[in-house]
Order: sequence, then C-alpha cells, then structure tokens
Amino acid sequence: MAAPSSFLNCEEYAEFQELLRVMRTIDDRIVHELNTTIPTASFVGKVDASKTCKELHQSLAQAHESRERIIKTCIAQASSVVESLQEERRKSLEDTALLKRLRKEQTKLRLMQSELNVEEVVNDRSWKVFNERCRAHYKPPKSQ
Repeated sequence: MAAPSSFLNCEEYAEFQELLRVMRTIDDRIVHELNTTIPTASFVGKVDASKTCKELHQSLAQAHESRERIIKTCIAQASSVVESLQEERRKSLEDTALLKRLRKEQTKLRLMQSELNVEEVVNDRSWKVFNERCRAHYKPPKSQ
C-alpha cells in the first residue's frame, strides 16, 4: 500500500503516525492472512500456496519499502526545518518563541527517527512469520 506523496504530511506528527499505522495493516494482519491462505496438510491440494506466498512476499516488500521511503522523506524534511531554525537561532539568541519552536521541531525529528527502529522491529516480525509459514512453498529472491 503506497501512500501518494500528495497525502504525505510531515508537518503534523500525529498525521505522520496515523499514516504509518494504516500502512502497517498488512504487517498487523500477516498471521491471519497466512492462516487463511496457506493450506494445512489436509487441504494442500486445494490452494496454490507457492503463488499465494509469492504474492504476499511482494506485498510485504512493497509495503516495507513504501513506509521506509515515507519515514526517510519526513526525517529529511524535519532535519531541514531544524537546520534552518538553528541558523535563525544563531542570529537572534534572545528570541524565546524561536527557541520553543526549535525544540518542538527537534523533538518531532527524534520521534520520526525512532520510527525507523519501530519499522525494523515490525519488518523483522513480519518476515519471521512469513518465513515460518511459506518456506516450504516459496523461496524469495536473495534481495531481502
């Protein structure tokens, strides 16, 4: 699920988090997806498990790539804002409103950077579950 860049709002951290939450739906539902699509031994002839696993692998890879791109884009935007505010701050050290805004933006930047760690945990969990259930049906390319 790729989010169109026109909907990407890095200004508001709450909107950024909500977008990631929606985009992580595939990871949140992977166990259910695998349980309902990968056959048990008694139903093995009724479903093409290799095709299902391949499609799920592609969906997961796309979702992970999209989220990482969005997170890194927002981090870059927030970093740029912080740098410009730091430059303004150097010019006017007495401006408390500017200092407050700078600190708010620095906090937002740190929170966005921490989303990369969250993303790594979410991705690792999804790949582990995927590999446990699909390893007998599909061997993904080594680019993962």
